Amino acid sequence: MVNVKYPEVWDLDVFFPGGSASPQLIEHIESLTPKLEVLKEKVDKFEVPQNSDAALEIQSILESIKEVMLHISQAGAVLSCLTAQDTTDREALLLQGQLSGIAANSSPILESFNQKLGKIDQATFKALLETAELAQFEFILTEWREKSKESLSEEEEALISALGVDGYSSWGQLYNMLIGDIKVEVEVDGEKKLLSVGQANNLSSHKDRTVRKAAFDALEKVFTEREEFFAKTLNHLAGFRLAVYKKRGWDSVTKEPLQINRMKQETIDAMWGAITSRKATFAGYLQHKANLLGTEQLDWFDFDAPVTDSTATMSYHDGAEFILKHFGRFGSEMESFARTAFEDGWIEAEDRDNKRPGGFCTGMPLSEQSRIFMTYSGSMSNVSTLAHELGHAFHTYALRPVHPLNRRYAMNVAETASTFAEMIVADAAVEEATTEQEKIALLEDKIQRSVAFFMNIHARYLFETRFYEERKKGIVSTKRLNELMEEAQIEAHAGGLGETHPHFWASKMHFYITGVPFYNFPYTFGYLFSLSIYAKAKEEGKGFEEKYMALLRDTAVMTVEELAMKHLGEDITKEDFWLKGIALCEKDVAEFIALTSK
Repeated sequence: MVNVKYPEVWDLDVFFPGGSASPQLIEHIESLTPKLEVLKEKVDKFEVPQNSDAALEIQSILESIKEVMLHISQAGAVLSCLTAQDTTDREALLLQGQLSGIAANSSPILESFNQKLGKIDQATFKALLETAELAQFEFILTEWREKSKESLSEEEEALISALGVDGYSSWGQLYNMLIGDIKVEVEVDGEKKLLSVGQANNLSSHKDRTVRKAAFDALEKVFTEREEFFAKTLNHLAGFRLAVYKKRGWDSVTKEPLQINRMKQETIDAMWGAITSRKATFAGYLQHKANLLGTEQLDWFDFDAPVTDSTATMSYHDGAEFILKHFGRFGSEMESFARTAFEDGWIEAEDRDNKRPGGFCTGMPLSEQSRIFMTYSGSMSNVSTLAHELGHAFHTYALRPVHPLNRRYAMNVAETASTFAEMIVADAAVEEATTEQEKIALLEDKIQRSVAFFMNIHARYLFETRFYEERKKGIVSTKRLNELMEEAQIEAHAGGLGETHPHFWASKMHFYITGVPFYNFPYTFGYLFSLSIYAKAKEEGKGFEEKYMALLRDTAVMTVEELAMKHLGEDITKEDFWLKGIALCEKDVAEFIALTSK
């Protein structure tokens, strides 16, 4: 059998040859304006219907909306990839700014359409949804109609969109430039290296504590030196968002993220309530790990530290084969899909300079492909990240038979698919471990994710909700931002944390994402929600793949409460649902402590 070498650098030229200098990319972006003009003309002519005869006209508008959205998404996805793979690509950043302006021009057109939907009387609207042309769009049309009732006037919403190009969106883009510009010098294995933020973060799993601490200290130092830049960016991004909320009469800062994630406040409260009630188990794990490492308490830079000498690295090729093997045990379609992603260059994994930190998956809707970004350095954590992002891509793949307007799923269910894929790999790896030391290392990798979702993400949620409340009263100082971050970390880790990471608010891009506010709790939701799905998958075996894909296809056309009831028969507004998933994670902790206490 030939040993396939999977490419570690993605193929973007298949979309637009030549990167940010591509004439085809520029032409694609320029073609968006006439498409918007066609849509605007249709919406302007559209009058509030008095009966169901308008179904064909609405269907035509929806097709134009689909056309615009697919083309904007394709260009946006490619530009995100270009700026992530090379933070010095100034041309890509300029094109991103141009695209933001065009996308902003689409907002008032869509708002006008939504406002007209909102003015249709209930009986007529119901009759329209029962027509053959519009029946499949019932959920999104209802969602748009309801949203319009909470919006400002068309003129005001258009002004917000226009100002957002050089205000709101630009603060997010500025953050990407600031973080991409950072380099730190760290001594690794006797050699001094100049590293990007992403490369320095990868050293958090280095076996040598002095290397981990050196990387952490170097990052804290540079963030301290530049904290005013990051504080100004975060304050003004939040200020813009809050000004819009105030104008709309929204008092709660979580109203928009909950609306975007199609979930109730009772659901998020039940989730965090269940987690908080069981944190002692995970604080106990943190203390146990500190004892194993010979420290009094676990410091921030020790979270990912290996506790065994057998924590081997895994080449990118071996990591890919590892994922394919375990995906194959879940279902043939998932394995076949992932193989295509590896073989056809869908993944940017190379460890090199000038890459943005972190990882993401983005869809190329016109091409029905995805692209995955990460920096792979060989740790089991990297393998998990790779499986995680492939889970996102598989979600997009599962939705291909669905109309594009019914594919726009929220972030919390997006994180469900990704963490489900991650779990398949992690769980199977623990079960197949050939030595006790290997089992300990793999088991701990699973527990580290539980700690991240139950504690690190909770700290982000606590920090962000409190920061926004303080920001309502005025600019929040860098000193106060550091205090809020440390307080949130100490509380969220339930006494299990030693040295904190006060500048985490500056280092984590999620606080600066303008497309989706409060991009924190969706991770924890997805993790625990996917545990329930995974339990069903284990119970039913390979035959579950078809049911799983059916669930994924429903993620964009119902609330998460409805999704859970339909596919799992569970009420997720109650803590009992979440406690079941947490109990599975507690078993991992008990097994880990037993194995490492011998």
